[in-house]
Amino acid sequence: MADFREQGVLVFFGENAPIELHEFSILHKPDIETRAPRTGDTIRLSDEKFTVLAVGSVAGDNLMSLGHLDLKANGFSEAELPGDVNVEVRELPSVKVGDRLEVISA
Repeated sequence: MADFREQGVLVFFGENAPIELHEFSILHKPDIETRAPRTGDTIRLSDEKFTVLAVGSVAGDNLMSLGHLDLKANGFSEAELPGDVNVEVRELPSVKVGDRLEVISA
């Protein structure tokens, strides 16, 4: 997982993810209240805020149904892959037990 973070990627999956995904994913208990991220929203993670620049075509469905989110700090204004959520180029935080990922509407 550290290798992904160093490349600007964090992969989240709900706690029921298949075992083969555990090695490179941040497993979490989804608490999704209303909707998935949209372009212009803010993602707060580990007390840091990131502006959402692009959201792939299936990213919202993946998050809402599977708790799956590919957060990429690549600065791209268009998603390369359908499941991507792009934010500005910055170092992503190390995620610790108890940290929350929160989507804040624009």
